[in-house]
Amino acid sequence: QVCHGLRTPQLPVWLCSLSGRHGVLFGTDSRLLSDWKTERVFHLYFYNGQREQTKTAHLTIDTHSHPWEEEPCEDPSSPGKRRPPVEMAIRTKWAGATVSWNGTNPFF
Repeated sequence: QVCHGLRTPQLPVWLCSLSGRHGVLFGTDSRLLSDWKTERVFHLYFYNGQREQTKTAHLTIDTHSHPWEEEPCEDPSSPGKRRPPVEMAIRTKWAGATVSWNGTNPFF
């Protein structure tokens, strides 16, 4: 029998398979599971256990940002416009959100 903590987590946790690697995307605010108002600006953490990741990445998610606030880029398909798979995974739940890596170089 599965305990209730595994069926209904107390904190938001997502297991991710990105570019053939596995990782965990999680939050430390339990209100993110039950109060939609907390989805305005919030923090998530990403860890994949790979050697190149020396510490858990702290991400700030802003779901009410505007596309014109992003840095301009000449062509959406140019390498400068590409987004890390972690950001794209986050946008499957929060479309149009901006992701700040808070000083960590984006990886994957």
